Amino acid sequence: MYEPVIGLEIHAQLLTQTKLFCGCSTAYGNPPNSLTCPVCLGLPGALPVLNHEAVVMAAKLALAVKAKIHLRSLFSRKNYFYPDSPKGYQITQYQHPLATEGHLRIAEDGSPKTIGIERINLEEDAGKSIHDGRPESSEKTYLDFNRSGVPLLEIVGKPEISSPSEAVEFLQLFRTTLQYLEICSGNMEEGTFRCDANLSVRKRGTQKMGVKTEIKNINSFRFLQKALEYEARRQIELIISGKTIKQETRSWDEHQNKTLPMRSKEEAHDYRYFPEPDLPPLVIPEKLVKRIKTTLPELPQEKIERFKQKYKLPLYNAKILSASRDLADYFEKTAIASKNPKQSSNWIMRDVLQYLKEENMEISQFPLPPEYLAELILLVKKKEISLSMAKEKLFPRMTSTRKRAVEIVKEEELSQISDPCQIEKLALKIIKRNPRSVQQYKGGKAQVLSFLVGQVMKETKGTANPLLVNKVLKQTLNKLK
Repeated sequence: MYEPVIGLEIHAQLLTQTKLFCGCSTAYGNPPNSLTCPVCLGLPGALPVLNHEAVVMAAKLALAVKAKIHLRSLFSRKNYFYPDSPKGYQITQYQHPLATEGHLRIAEDGSPKTIGIERINLEEDAGKSIHDGRPESSEKTYLDFNRSGVPLLEIVGKPEISSPSEAVEFLQLFRTTLQYLEICSGNMEEGTFRCDANLSVRKRGTQKMGVKTEIKNINSFRFLQKALEYEARRQIELIISGKTIKQETRSWDEHQNKTLPMRSKEEAHDYRYFPEPDLPPLVIPEKLVKRIKTTLPELPQEKIERFKQKYKLPLYNAKILSASRDLADYFEKTAIASKNPKQSSNWIMRDVLQYLKEENMEISQFPLPPEYLAELILLVKKKEISLSMAKEKLFPRMTSTRKRAVEIVKEEELSQISDPCQIEKLALKIIKRNPRSVQQYKGGKAQVLSFLVGQVMKETKGTANPLLVNKVLKQTLNKLK
């Protein structure tokens, strides 16, 4: 009966070496207030100087999402008082942003959908409030201005998202795009990538928007999903019960699993934007835009489509394997070396990703180069080893020793036994050793065959070809009937 309408505002810290308007380092994890200067602290007489690298990175994103780059844009002062804002204002872009009218295409349920991007602003980040809630500290709040002045992109999405799962899909794709461009780490735990979500509900089939609420500073995909699901339910219940939805800012409380009111939008003060007097208009030469365009990598959406077409991967597999440039490169190198994209995809999505999860590491830290995994896949394909042998013995030995599969097979004599005569001798040996099981098989208990197959595999330490063992045992037993 009712449907949510969702728009996201994304904030992404840029991977520049220095801050947006000064030479202070943007390094994370330094002692509080150790990376500051008169400019990022807003001391009297200090003048900002724009970081060229940040402009290039912002233009990269604009081109990647097919936005229109405005060759002339302006900086403004957004005036507000908050303890972690040392200047009492934030330098941002307002009426004349760097870029407008972009989009990303998602395929959450398999069918593509375009989500619009209204604007991309270049701005400086605020500092950080550290709340110490210990009883002996009387709940003091400390201020760290290391983050103050770090280059930030504000990306305002259009209210064209129709469900919490679509919102998560959009945000994940946006983060992956930033990472492919190598302009943002996307680390949500460190706060380098975060979002605010605007949500309202309306009757299905109508175009009129409802009263929206804003959920601030969401820093995980799981929290985004849960916060939007809760807020949609809350608003629908209010409408059904005849109550009024307040236009307000809310926060997500992960302990109570609910959104809580922060402040009313009606009471929010006017930011009193006005042009930044210490910065001239930002003018981007058209030649620079063209040069930046030539540096763009293959983007996640393009890679997903290519993986589907070239390697015949399902959409789900293509999306998982394109989640990072390093993972996509690893898959592609493995697929080419093994000449088997399907098995390469299966191995990486199951065994490799499971290993990375257990070891808490990235694909760039994985101990086996793509050529080693491809060699393992080829050994199975050539039936020189069984799949179970590859998964249960070889893969763990390879990751622990960093040796090639062929080395381990030779050292530990793990080559698959596929000689029918040799397997027949083994079958007769097991049959002689298990007369009771043989009698049960003769009596019509067919499931005993699995036990006998297992005994042959145990005898050969898993090196016998299980399909051939099954076939030869069945033939041998039938001769004895």
